Amino acid sequence: MSLAKDKLAWLTVPIMALFLLSACVGPIVTTSSSTSSTSAPGAINVVAAENFYGDIVKQLGGSHVAVTSILSDPNVDPHEYESNIQDAKAISAAQLVIENSGGYDDWMDKLLSASPSSRLLLKAFDIAQVKLPANEHVWYSIDNARTIAQAIAGDLKLLDPVGAATFDSNLQTFDQSLQPLQQKISEIKAKYAGTPVGLTETIYLYQAVPEGLNVLTPFEFEKAIAEGNDPPADTVATANNQINNHQIKVLIYNEQTVTPVTTNLENAATAKNIPVVPVTETMPPGKTYQTWMLDQLNALETALGG
Repeated sequence: MSLAKDKLAWLTVPIMALFLLSACVGPIVTTSSSTSSTSAPGAINVVAAENFYGDIVKQLGGSHVAVTSILSDPNVDPHEYESNIQDAKAISAAQLVIENSGGYDDWMDKLLSASPSSRLLLKAFDIAQVKLPANEHVWYSIDNARTIAQAIAGDLKLLDPVGAATFDSNLQTFDQSLQPLQQKISEIKAKYAGTPVGLTETIYLYQAVPEGLNVLTPFEFEKAIAEGNDPPADTVATANNQINNHQIKVLIYNEQTVTPVTTNLENAATAKNIPVVPVTETMPPGKTYQTWMLDQLNALETALGG
């Protein structure tokens, strides 16, 4: 997914100059949605571009890590995120940085280039083994989550060899915790494979495919919405007709990439009594990666059975 261009030209100055500037000019109003965790002294400083990766790091590292997640606010459209001085400061102090990459969070690369160091950098898209065409949302694949967690644990062991046994144990626990998600996907496939559904964008394809659902929405429509563009007029007409003619059983709706076009689809589905199942790109507050995904899967299963 292509996020909006961030305004970081001023970050070409040395990072220390930014610190001095912020001290001199006083409070700065930003669009940051970042969150940070507390941990023991001497913990590994980790910055995750997205909070679902930050959550996985916390589960693996425990008190051995101090995690800052930049994209954390479910009310922030990832397409429109603009990084800021707080993000730059966090990056400058990080020993491990995790980004999705694959064109999803290019603003991270600009932050990293503005503050070169010997930090470790993990790019989830590059590590992911399951990749769909023109679709950067690799964290929605449960298999990819396992692979990415293994890579994170490996980097934590490099940075803190003493904690290796803890990281290995926590990784095993994390792997086991993914089993209910995979079981739920298998249950949905067993019950509802071939069921026609609509998607407002490409993010849910990473689960719709293994669930065996029949996605009718034109891919060109989904891709345009995912990239923050206007979908072709003929695909909009097709998506609307699929709702108006009850050709889909459920509409799966990304709550964080809302446009007038997707809002119209949501309203039309509601008017036709077609269930709308909301999904999000970033993890909602109070959730873990596992509970977030399982809640969405349960909501979808309920809607499909209605």
